Amino acid sequence: MFTYFMPTRIVSGRDCVKNGADALKELGTHALIVTGRSSAKNGALQDVLEALDLCGIGHTLFDRVMPNPTLGCIREGVALLVSCGADFVVAIGGGSPMDAAKAIATLALQERPDEEVFQGGFLPLALPMAHIPTTAGTGSEVTQYSIITNDFAKTKTSISSPAMFPRVAFLDGKYMQDLPKNITINTAIDAFSHAAESLLSRASTPMSEMLAKEALKTLYPVMKRADGELSLSDRDALLYGSTLAGMAIAQSGTTAVHGLGYCLTYFRHIDHGRANGLLLGETFRLCEEKKIKELQTVEEACGERAQEIASVIDSLLGEREQIGKEELLDFARRSAENKNVKKSVYEPTAAEIERIFLRSFGK
Repeated sequence: MFTYFMPTRIVSGRDCVKNGADALKELGTHALIVTGRSSAKNGALQDVLEALDLCGIGHTLFDRVMPNPTLGCIREGVALLVSCGADFVVAIGGGSPMDAAKAIATLALQERPDEEVFQGGFLPLALPMAHIPTTAGTGSEVTQYSIITNDFAKTKTSISSPAMFPRVAFLDGKYMQDLPKNITINTAIDAFSHAAESLLSRASTPMSEMLAKEALKTLYPVMKRADGELSLSDRDALLYGSTLAGMAIAQSGTTAVHGLGYCLTYFRHIDHGRANGLLLGETFRLCEEKKIKELQTVEEACGERAQEIASVIDSLLGEREQIGKEELLDFARRSAENKNVKKSVYEPTAAEIERIFLRSFGK
């Protein structure tokens, strides 16, 4: 028994934002464009503005989303949306602008005090959204999750509802041609982690497994070359694989890798995708020791053994951050209660979580 729900319309291909502008007409009459200070300076914002103008749709720009957006940022976006009378949201960027856009579109219709935002239970009610990813990693353009910095719990926390699925996602790899190498690597590892974790999730379904395996087959060969020059077709492949991986976790969720990685991001400001990558190798080794059969599915999709995959990721990550043993043990303690731990087929114990953190940083 399983369900599958992914209501986002995907429009893919070169210049699809302008060529598919009619899809925006169905969303409203005034768009709040949510992005970061530099997230859309790759041609994406210009394409969106031209598409909106072509459709006679008004627009207001909110370009103040920072990495790992806070509730304060979300509140600022909601206030601007209300003041300008926007009735739908367009997100441009990587995971942070897309996650912020989902929270803005939801809280605009469901007001909550800050301390209650992370308690869940949102109604399936949000303003319509269109998402244009400009990195190939998060897959947020096809998920119902919004990951927000939670200063109450000192971590990052996911909020969700079915209404957080964007109505339409535009996929065009041209916006990623000039991405810095470190962002390309970190986002590719994030997408790879989504696909691998989907297969290692207790909530995996036949449909999510199919999507995750195809994502790995698409992502892994390109990810292995991500420290070199990538062609535009490589960028398209990474974006396609990232979207497939997003569709997979929309059904299965993620596992302990994400749950543990949030501490690295919150306390050490380590990029989310890199944080996942730093922990993946030891997680794979734990799965091998526990003889987790789902790990074999990951290996078959990649065409390599887990140890070889871990070596590729280690090579891409380069020198690791220096983090003391006591701090790592504190991260392990904080992470032990993360809900993603119990979602893992390899469900690590408290001692195993400590081991993952310590060995991942050579302790």
